[in-house]
Amino acid sequence: MSGPEDEALVGDKEGPVDEFDWIDRHLRPLAGDSPEALGLADDAAVIPARPGFDLVVSKDAIVAGVHFLPDDPLDLVARKLLRVNLSDLAAKGAEPYGYFLAIAWPSGFGWSARRAFVEGLSQDQAEFGLKLFGGDTVSTPGPLSASVTILGWVPAGRMVRRGGAKVGDVVLVTGTIGDGGLGLRAARGEGLGLSVGGHAWLKARYQTPRPRLGLGEALRCWAHAAADVSDGMIADAGRIASASAVRITLDIDRMPVSAAAGAWLATQRDRAAARLTLATAGDDYEILCTAPPPAVAPLKAAAEVHGFALTEIGVVSAGSGVEVTSQGQEVAVSRSGWRHGQ
Repeated sequence: MSGPEDEALVGDKEGPVDEFDWIDRHLRPLAGDSPEALGLADDAAVIPARPGFDLVVSKDAIVAGVHFLPDDPLDLVARKLLRVNLSDLAAKGAEPYGYFLAIAWPSGFGWSARRAFVEGLSQDQAEFGLKLFGGDTVSTPGPLSASVTILGWVPAGRMVRRGGAKVGDVVLVTGTIGDGGLGLRAARGEGLGLSVGGHAWLKARYQTPRPRLGLGEALRCWAHAAADVSDGMIADAGRIASASAVRITLDIDRMPVSAAAGAWLATQRDRAAARLTLATAGDDYEILCTAPPPAVAPLKAAAEVHGFALTEIGVVSAGSGVEVTSQGQEVAVSRSGWRHGQ
């Protein structure tokens, strides 16, 4: 873990932040006693081989004003950072192992802010069994941004890919869809016509998504393809279809929604258009997967054991792209999901 030796950022009332002092006091404890991290005293980590397993590596970044609100609590920002990366491992059927952190701090983020960020990392490290292996910390004139390179293990040759869907497969999705998009609106203070509790629940779903790691073994055993729903269910279905060279048909009426999202839907005049809004909003971090019909029951049973639902929402056929239907009729989709630069 490295930082510029002569850097002292503008701090809060506790004084300016020296990068190496911050690493020593707050980041080094996140490495614990893991031999891979070398006490965060080097410019690299050493990852030992694990016989019979493949190392799965993924990376996601978050930026203030894009992936979280600038005034979101920093402990929740840190937890979301880890969870969006853990969601990638979950969709691959991988077991979490450790991570590398890179963070760019704007001026004005002093000791209190950084402690809050580390507290969030520490909380979710304990929950998900992770250790910090290294990374980098720098200053920036732009917004707060951070990225994680996350590592996980899968039995050799068993990682679940996007490009494995087969004609005749059933398409399934975990949990509920649309909570992330509505949660962003709730976090912004937009009126959704819901109770205070409904707003709070949706906001929490946006700020601290739940990676579906419990489904990993079942995915490896039964699923042909999988992806996490980060940019919108329809967009991510399209990525599976493209990688697998198949056509995916999604029944928007079967898309699972939470009680809070259902209450919002009830206030909308055009329910079909509103369901499309939920299906394209992103930030749900659920798992979309395809599997042969005999695998549906064991996959659903595995999800139930871990406290969430797995819902059949479509089929895989010959062809290409994604078709969305409602009441048996194709629905036009002008925007399949989130794209940077929109």
